[in-house]
Amino acid sequence: MKAAVGDRLVVEGAHQGEARRVGVIVSLRHDDGTPPYVVRWLEDEHETLVFPGPDAHVEHHEPRTPR
Repeated sequence: MKAAVGDRLVVEGAHQGEARRVGVIVSLRHDDGTPPYVVRWLEDEHETLVFPGPDAHVEHHEPRTPR
């Protein structure tokens, strides 16, 4: 798994009925984009250091181009 600052980390609920968590990666610990990541969770703006498990994936941020 590789990510960049601004990408989203999505963690699927581990059990039926458990909500997925979505956060924005705000800092990397390794220059090559490998975990762990500092993530700001969208539901409460709390920042945590995350070592993503198999239930997580990265949605890459596409920078907007000026018109």
